[in-house]
Amino acid sequence: MTGRGERQVIEVIGAPIEVGTSEAGAVMGPASLRTAGLVTTLSDLGWPVVDRGDVAPDAGAPSHGPGAVAAWALALREAVGAALDRSALPLVIGGDHSLSLGTVDAVLRHSMAAGRDLFVLWLDAHADFNTPETSPSGNMHGMPLAALCGEPGFADLFGDEARVALAPGNVHLFGLRSIDAGERALVAARRIDVVDMRTIDEFGVVAPLRRILERVQAAGGVLHVSLDVDFLDPALAPGVGTTVPGGATFREAHLIMEMLHDSGLVAALDVVELNPFLDERGRSARLLVELVASLFGRTIVERAPALPDTGGG
Repeated sequence: MTGRGERQVIEVIGAPIEVGTSEAGAVMGPASLRTAGLVTTLSDLGWPVVDRGDVAPDAGAPSHGPGAVAAWALALREAVGAALDRSALPLVIGGDHSLSLGTVDAVLRHSMAAGRDLFVLWLDAHADFNTPETSPSGNMHGMPLAALCGEPGFADLFGDEARVALAPGNVHLFGLRSIDAGERALVAARRIDVVDMRTIDEFGVVAPLRRILERVQAAGGVLHVSLDVDFLDPALAPGVGTTVPGGATFREAHLIMEMLHDSGLVAALDVVELNPFLDERGRSARLLVELVASLFGRTIVERAPALPDTGGG
């Protein structure tokens, strides 16, 4: 967990995957984050860090299409599952957002084995809840949540393997500002919690995020955070193939990370969709490293933990 107290080993796992998108360049994301100082930054904060290198599918796996996505998902599920079995905190750096098919699946299986509910905080401009039937582009990086939540249309992806479905009610879309018509209907039908940018404009990030964290804590749950670069305003982080204006500001993003750290609830983290080919001299990579540092406890001054409410007058 990311909060104060005994520190877990952070296992950095690279996922140089771009089979889920039609925009070339995300394959370079893990290398860019390492070059921007990710491992050194976490080590300097006092965290024990092991860089496991980059995951790769088995030799002979398909190079494109659903078969390629499935091969990557399996490889990532095994790598993340092994990290969790070692009681480490997996930090997966990508790579397009289809990688979460493997990472979230691993955390879900691990939390179920421990008798705990998994909650997912999806920091993203998009809902990523399309299916092959609803998707305008057919790109798998716009479908991982639908697949994880058990929507139909993904038989080629999962094959004969027993699917473990993520509860849609435990998914929290945060920062949403672009959604296709078909997935809008699915998100509403499945009653997925949505904190869109209109909500953030009206109430800020603190109140809605606190509500989510309190829900996870009350359930004794496990929290997986998936951070897409396009959650941020493209003026801050241009290195992504799916920019949408009006994203999170610098301080909003850092405040979210600081609150996640203070909660001590984060058990796994994905950082996805960094495309260095579209970046400007590493701006996006450096900002992402700064945000990860905030999630793992970097602050301007040391803040005392909040005192418990004793109920006294």
